[in-house]
Amino acid sequence: MEPDTPGADDPGPGRRLGIDVGTVRIGVASSDSDARLATPVETVKRETGLKDRDKSDIDRLLQLIEEYQAVEIVVGLPRDLQGNGSKSVKHAKEIAFRIRRRLQNDETIEFIPAVRLADERLTTVAATQALRASGVSEKKGRAVIDQAAAVEILQTWLDARRTMLSRMAEDTQPEESGE
Repeated sequence: MEPDTPGADDPGPGRRLGIDVGTVRIGVASSDSDARLATPVETVKRETGLKDRDKSDIDRLLQLIEEYQAVEIVVGLPRDLQGNGSKSVKHAKEIAFRIRRRLQNDETIEFIPAVRLADERLTTVAATQALRASGVSEKKGRAVIDQAAAVEILQTWLDARRTMLSRMAEDTQPEESGE
C-alpha cells in the first residue's frame, strides 16, 4: 500500500489533523488554519480493535475533527525503511477506514474532510529524540510520545504539501520571453 501524496487533490486552506495510531494509544495533532504548523492536541486511549465495532476512540476522533473543522485528516502509515508495511499498517488502515466511513454516513456534516494515509517512517524516533532533547524524561515522555509522533507526521505532510503546491504554481506560471 502506497501512502497518499501531499498536495494531490488538495482541499485548500484549513486545519488538518494528524493521527498516529498505536495499539494502545492514538496521538492527535492539529495544524493552524494556514496549514503551516503542527501542534499536539491529545492522546486518545485506543479501544477499537480490527474486528470490533467502533468504540469511544473513534467517537473522540470524530469530535476532534468537528471541533477543529478539519479539511484533511492525515493518518500515519507505519512502514519500515525499505517502504514495506509493518504489522501496524492494518491498524492505521482500519482507523482511517472507520473515520472515513463514519464521516460519509453522518448526514449532519456539511463538508466531509479527506482522509489520507501518510508515510510515517521514523516519526516516533524523531519524536522521542525531540522530547529527550527538550529535557522530557522517558517516563513522562510516554504520556505525550504519541502526540509528538502525530506532530511529526502532520508537520512532514504540511511541509511536503507546501512544496508540492509551490511547484504546481511554478508549473502554471507563463514562461517569460527573452525578447
